[in-house]
Amino acid sequence: MLRQRIGRPPPVDVLLALALMVFVVGVTVGVARWHQPAARPVDPLGVAWLAAGGLPLPWRRRYPVAVFVLSAALTFSYYVSGYPGGPDVVFPVLALFTVALVRGPVRGAAAGVALWGAALVLALLRDASVLAPWLGGLLLGILAVVAAGSAVRNRYSALRATRERFEAEARRRAEEERLRVAREVHDVVAHSLAMINVQAGVAAHVADRRPEQARQALLAIKEASRTALADLRATLGVLRSGEDRAPAPSLNRMAELLDQVRAAGLRVEVAGEPGDLPAPVDVAGYRILQESLTNAVRHARGATTVTVRWSRAGDDLELAVRDDGQAAAVAPGGTGSGLRGMRERAEALGGRLSAGPAPGGGFEVRAVLPLGADTGPRDAAEITGDADVSGGNA
Repeated sequence: MLRQRIGRPPPVDVLLALALMVFVVGVTVGVARWHQPAARPVDPLGVAWLAAGGLPLPWRRRYPVAVFVLSAALTFSYYVSGYPGGPDVVFPVLALFTVALVRGPVRGAAAGVALWGAALVLALLRDASVLAPWLGGLLLGILAVVAAGSAVRNRYSALRATRERFEAEARRRAEEERLRVAREVHDVVAHSLAMINVQAGVAAHVADRRPEQARQALLAIKEASRTALADLRATLGVLRSGEDRAPAPSLNRMAELLDQVRAAGLRVEVAGEPGDLPAPVDVAGYRILQESLTNAVRHARGATTVTVRWSRAGDDLELAVRDDGQAAAVAPGGTGSGLRGMRERAEALGGRLSAGPAPGGGFEVRAVLPLGADTGPRDAAEITGDADVSGGNA
């Protein structure tokens, strides 16, 4: 039970304590006969007493103050026993270093003062003539040991803080990468799947009465599914290889989006042109337009027309997508996850996005994207992000 409470010390600390005890006993016994002939001969009791100061050292990391007190008491009691002196002061010195390392400089300094005071009492009892120079050197040595322990402690703290920052950064990057992968896989298929869903409903509705229209809907489904599969294969290829080989979403492909919406039965009117854009703005504009059109197809009840307007205002690109359907009530700024994904893309570029019922009816998404956006690696990852079509007007 006592062993369980005390705990097993690290093997390296046990070996260090044994090595110090062998060193101290060997030096003291070997030198005493030549330099301290008048001292009491080192008998087996003296050897055990001499080595006893190092016995607590294996537990110095777990109980630094207790080990220091015990080691200092055993060492100084040996000095007043009449046996020859030796380098056994290394025992309390190592314990003092550990106090400063584990408990900090304040407790290390307090322990050092206690050690120096014990040395002062010992000097007064034995030989006061060597008091000044001996105690002065000891004081400097104690200060050096406490300073060394505190410096190592500060170094360990800095390394630990750096490691924690690296770990937090690694977790953040892993989370961002997980979200980026989920968003990218979603983005390349969500729009096509929404078109497929609408066209499948049309085909099922007119299959018996207007087979030619049903055939056109099935052909549209085939084309949308082909595009979705091609984009999905390209994206998965990038994820497997870690190389950016798939074509980035671009407003150069805007006509494909508009054709898919027209195939779903909505009329699309376009005013203005986005023009040449920086790559991050181009990607964000494409994704916002894609999500807005998908929401119009899926959620705008009774809509017949979708209007897309592009304009420039200073250094900003403005995009407005509006349908003429019956818009459901949406909290200011939008609450759907699709709207949140669009807003994250705009904000990643330093822009803004609003969405909600438009005056006179319908639903409108309006985005303002700075053309001079400073997008680092993190922002570039975010602007390819979430585009959940469930947000929409819901």
